[in-house]
Amino acid sequence: MAFANRIRSSLPRVSKILKSDSLSAANGSAAHRALLCPNFTDSELSRNFSTAPGTKDVKVKVPLALFGGSGNYASALYIAAVKSNSLDKVESEILDFVGAMTKSPMFSQFTRDLSVPADTRKKAIEDISAQAKLSEITKNFLLVLADNGRLKNIDTIAKRFVELTMAHKGVVKVIVTSVIPLPVEEEKELKETLQDLIGKGKTVKLEQKIDPSIMGGLVVEFQQKVFDMSIKTRARQFERYLRDPIHWDNL
Repeated sequence: MAFANRIRSSLPRVSKILKSDSLSAANGSAAHRALLCPNFTDSELSRNFSTAPGTKDVKVKVPLALFGGSGNYASALYIAAVKSNSLDKVESEILDFVGAMTKSPMFSQFTRDLSVPADTRKKAIEDISAQAKLSEITKNFLLVLADNGRLKNIDTIAKRFVELTMAHKGVVKVIVTSVIPLPVEEEKELKETLQDLIGKGKTVKLEQKIDPSIMGGLVVEFQQKVFDMSIKTRARQFERYLRDPIHWDNL
């Protein structure tokens, strides 16, 4: 709450920065070219960030292999946070930043507007970081995103980053989809079964999702695995079985 309040208190300054940095059409065109054709690729930027000054030169193994631009940034942030022994703090700050962004339409629009020049975005992040008293790791990471026009992806990057922090702590997130909420006893039994399946040394974090379209049964997702035991899928499989003439020949 305090973080969000500090973010909101800094928004008028952000608005002032945006107004004071209005550019001509020519400059705006140059800004767009810089955003569309940056000097470095996402992987290069994320790699440079993870090895930036202020982080210890130690080997850090990423607990999960993440792919794509968001995965590269999340992995770089994880490495930098572990090297500086500030993983929990950085995680809290990134999530608070995303939370403040979603609660402020103006702030959200600012992070997604690619017409805003990189220098303006960076100036705003510097101001917000000072107001919110962000750690150097978090501030520098947000500046990298601002410089490369990736602030618009911060919510996705934050989710991937949380996947890494959970894996680091031995927490396995399991998403269970059902038609109605599971009764307490069934949820407990399922959690115990999953705990046995995943093994000792790890903790199951169960998240329930409601989806009437599966018609019944369960869909269980964890560690990039999907166990689809829904009635919807079973019905489709049975339909394919009935339509396949090979099976009819065996009757």
